[in-house]
Amino acid sequence: MNMSVDICGVHLKNPVTVASGTFGSGMEYDEFFDISKLGAVTTKGVANVPWPGNPTPRIAETAGGMMNAIGLQNPGIDTFIERDLVFLEKKDTKVIVNVCGHSEAEYIEVVERLADETGVDLLEINVSCPNVKEGGIAFGVDPSALFHITSEIKKKAKQPVIMKLSPNVTDITEMARAAVSGGADALSLINTLTGMKIDINRRCFAIKNTTGGLSGPAVKPVALRMVYQVCHAVDVPVIGMGGIASAEDALEFIMAGATCVAVGTANFHDPYTTVKVIDGIEDFMKKNNISDLSEIRKCL
Repeated sequence: MNMSVDICGVHLKNPVTVASGTFGSGMEYDEFFDISKLGAVTTKGVANVPWPGNPTPRIAETAGGMMNAIGLQNPGIDTFIERDLVFLEKKDTKVIVNVCGHSEAEYIEVVERLADETGVDLLEINVSCPNVKEGGIAFGVDPSALFHITSEIKKKAKQPVIMKLSPNVTDITEMARAAVSGGADALSLINTLTGMKIDINRRCFAIKNTTGGLSGPAVKPVALRMVYQVCHAVDVPVIGMGGIASAEDALEFIMAGATCVAVGTANFHDPYTTVKVIDGIEDFMKKNNISDLSEIRKCL
């Protein structure tokens, strides 16, 4: 029985990774289980310099999920290479580094710093960051901006490039085609949906930033629909995510066409979720006499 998958020439022992921002760089979760069990670890966003993030409160629970406006707080590329990457290189799993930035130059700086790091297998580019030169509009909601940033990153990257798509658009397939036209080797989706919550007792927004990114089970039907659409619109590997909390959820995304799946918000509720998903997929394959995941991928 073969649970391994190939994404852009990188061999993963199984199709399960984690969603950026929900797993740090794996150190904390490694206290619960050996993260070498994962097909890959996807890191928290890494910027060219430390980012302090947004003011608190910046997390709010919602029905069927949570909202966050962390603001991509991270210690920057220097600390990531010196601390986090050294830790990850000791683990028997692939490493996907999520890259964030406010301008093309900031993205490029991180991509160039990582180019010769042998412990980095894939780059995931977070295009939901605000483009400071375009009035704060995210790179990932404008097809021309997405095409441009993808093509510029591809010129500098030595690892395969995964563009992480925002769901806050009219047509997700238009954005997928723009990224692939720009040279994206793979796509991941979805990032969070923009939402809001109001504290009626304090008569204020529950999150200091006013709005936040909605994730968790509530977004899964939207995420599944978008993954299905993208998998039938472009011919590159797709990492599907959005509300995955069980093997059944993961298998839905695989049947919709995803090569890999990423567990996000569920990690906060149960740090063993990824292991349960891996075991659940294996059990499903055994019960249904499936020898390879390719037998059920994109079966609809």
